[in-house]
Amino acid sequence: MQKKTLTIDGSHITDIASFYEEINRVFMSEEDWALGQSLDALNDMLFGGFGAIKGGEPIALIWTDFAASKAALGLEATRQFYQAKLSRPETYDVARITKDLAELEAGRGPTYFDIVLDIVADHPSIELVRR
Repeated sequence: MQKKTLTIDGSHITDIASFYEEINRVFMSEEDWALGQSLDALNDMLFGGFGAIKGGEPIALIWTDFAASKAALGLEATRQFYQAKLSRPETYDVARITKDLAELEAGRGPTYFDIVLDIVADHPSIELVRR
């Protein structure tokens, strides 16, 4: 079976919000709704069944300007992501987020970019091509 090719244009990614704008452009253009800024939603979408992935079909996911995206979704974006969660203690596990932020600041915790790559890697039908 031939792989469907989808391309993320990393030059469009400057922060987490623009990452999801690009994800919606690539994966959700055929839908009348958009994916929210959620790692769980990203993971669900990659299973397929809606948007550009119709099921477990093989996908070649080309990610251009990969290094620029890594920088844009790096330490500062991740710090802001955790700090936004900490500002909503009624919604999020403050102890866990505080620990995650401390790990990030110590250079041991994953960045948002690292988390995204882990999510993609959990989908064996998707081959990530870094450019």
